Amino acid sequence: MVPKLARRLGTADAVVVGLSAMIGAGVFAAFAPAASAAGRWLPAALALAAVVAFCNATSSARLAALYPDSGGTYVYGRRRLGPFWGYLAGWGFVVGKTASCAAMALTFGAYVAPDLARPLAVGAVVALTVLNLFGVQRSALAARLIVAFVLAVLAAVVAAGLLGGPALSAPSAPLLAQAVTPWDVLQGAGLLFFAFAGYARIATLGEEVRDPRRTIPLAILLALGVTFVVYVLVALATLRVLGPARLGLSQAPLVDTVTWAGAAWLAPVVKAGAAVAALGALLALILGVSRTTFAMARERDLPSLLDAVHPVRQVPHRAELAVGVAVVALVLVADLRGAIGFSSFGVLVYYAVANACAFTLTSQEGAPPRAVPVVGLLLCAVLAFTLPMESVVAGMAVFALGAGVWALRRRRRGSPAA
Repeated sequence: MVPKLARRLGTADAVVVGLSAMIGAGVFAAFAPAASAAGRWLPAALALAAVVAFCNATSSARLAALYPDSGGTYVYGRRRLGPFWGYLAGWGFVVGKTASCAAMALTFGAYVAPDLARPLAVGAVVALTVLNLFGVQRSALAARLIVAFVLAVLAAVVAAGLLGGPALSAPSAPLLAQAVTPWDVLQGAGLLFFAFAGYARIATLGEEVRDPRRTIPLAILLALGVTFVVYVLVALATLRVLGPARLGLSQAPLVDTVTWAGAAWLAPVVKAGAAVAALGALLALILGVSRTTFAMARERDLPSLLDAVHPVRQVPHRAELAVGVAVVALVLVADLRGAIGFSSFGVLVYYAVANACAFTLTSQEGAPPRAVPVVGLLLCAVLAFTLPMESVVAGMAVFALGAGVWALRRRRRGSPAA
């Protein structure tokens, strides 16, 4: 009998899991490099990233409602396009999001104590992996508390940035060396897409959600809508106070925003919010990566040892432990900003496969309007290859490695790659 996970999560829990992943990753990690690329056109890059996210979310929601199993696009790709495309999506998600886990862990350590960033990051990964082992309901409760605190901190940042002191009070910074081009805006959108990718966590938890046909589409769109509104407000506040050049150069843009808006007393609170947000993102990321790992092991695309559900807690405990070990290893060598571009490349490929799957749906299966998966697929491909060159090269190398592993495993099984 194929082991199954228990359906314990409602709509509110699923929305909170998505919010904790998106808001934690986006506001505190992606805005500065995106502003460095897009400059004063940051709002346009944000809007474009939101369009891509909406298309991806719509396609994912329709597919998740039809196939409410753990694994997300890995499952959809296998069912709609064939085993290879599902494998490629799962490979990109697991590798890219494992790097994201390391980035979020390092963000937490850097905000709490920069000199001890790596040991603190390792401790955070271990603690959250143990929490996940005790059951998804406890993880959802922790995510709810984290999201409430982070949203309160962001509300304070927005109020300080939009209503605070003079917008030109920040110290002088060199202007951008060249005019912003459409390519720069696309690159900024690709980097900002990293900030929207958290709704995947809802789909990958499909086997643990109650009434998935109704809950998953609703939760994805609600989480995406709330996140977009928050991002717009934060972008306007940071641009008003710091300007695009200063924002692009800032190591802690939200802390700088409250400081130069005349609310320096908020800086410790914002640092705490950043640390907590990183923990929330890390919690949700570990959940999602472990479920996709579990699903791939179930189909023997990863070692079958990981295909196990704890008899009491009903969680994929071996997959969660394996992900925790991999993240700890990456924390010891990871580069924080480089991980954003690398993760974005992998996840954009993942959603390109999701949109291709959604295009094959019939009206009886709940197909979205045809323009949605077409636009989503095209924009995913464009944004993936406008990312910084090092991210594109690393991403292509990882996917080539994954395809090679697939071919070798198929040859050993004596069946052609499909």
